[in-house]
Amino acid sequence: MIYFWRLIFSVIIAFSLIFITPSAHSLAVTDNEITATDLFKLGVKQMQQENYQAAIEYLNLAIKMQHQYTAAYKNRCLAYLQLQDYHQAIADCTQALNLVTDDSEAYLRRGLAEYRKGNYLDAITDYNQALAIKPDDFRAYYNRGITFAEQGNYFQAIIDYNQALSNITPNNNLLLSDIYNDRGLAYFDLQNLSAAMQDFGLAIELNPNDDRAYFNRGCICGRIGDNLGARHDFSQVIRLNHSNALAYLNRGIANYNLEYYQRAIADLQQASKYFAKQEQTLASQKTLDLLKIVQQEISSVSEIA
Repeated sequence: MIYFWRLIFSVIIAFSLIFITPSAHSLAVTDNEITATDLFKLGVKQMQQENYQAAIEYLNLAIKMQHQYTAAYKNRCLAYLQLQDYHQAIADCTQALNLVTDDSEAYLRRGLAEYRKGNYLDAITDYNQALAIKPDDFRAYYNRGITFAEQGNYFQAIIDYNQALSNITPNNNLLLSDIYNDRGLAYFDLQNLSAAMQDFGLAIELNPNDDRAYFNRGCICGRIGDNLGARHDFSQVIRLNHSNALAYLNRGIANYNLEYYQRAIADLQQASKYFAKQEQTLASQKTLDLLKIVQQEISSVSEIA
């Protein structure tokens, strides 16, 4: 029997896309002049349209006109986060915190930037500060939980995921699904497969279009020898994401274990093709090597029969 199961890690970190209203301390100018507030609003509009570089340019001008414009620094931090310029995002959130020391949103955003730079201890420190200011912010618990998981501290990650689940609004199904998916991964890493399976199932109930939860549950089915369950879940992944090479690979192995040999061969061929299209040359070649082994074993079985 062939085993080739792999879990994917869902790093979905929530952060606010709520834009801060302009400060009441905008520069006093005549109606015919462009104010810092006007520039700020233009920057926000560009953010809402996902034109992050343009947003940064407007916010630069707003800050140039009003050096202590906390909201502009915070929103520019968010734009830099979207552009993956984490150094600048940290600088802007730090400046915002120099101006307003008890701003939980700035700590949350800086923590996210630190996390994405791999500075996990600094990220946790910022999430701690955010929670000290706003103890019911589910995003800070969730983000800190993911950071703990990245450090291998799965027990603490689960505690934070539980807190996130306790504080999130109950109708936020997509984020609830993400949290259950990540808690399931933490349970998996602690070898608690039944709890992991339950969480992946809850994630699927909340968001039936989440291919990650199907994939992860399929991996556990494969781990415990439930090849029918694995085949079903990987089929759902392929339905939702037809180019997922790993799903074809794992479904192919499930089919092989179920003695659906021709289906196994077809899936492995598809997996190799998609790996090649995605320029994963080594994975494509290893899948072809596996395909040859499968074909040889099938041939041997046929000769014995």
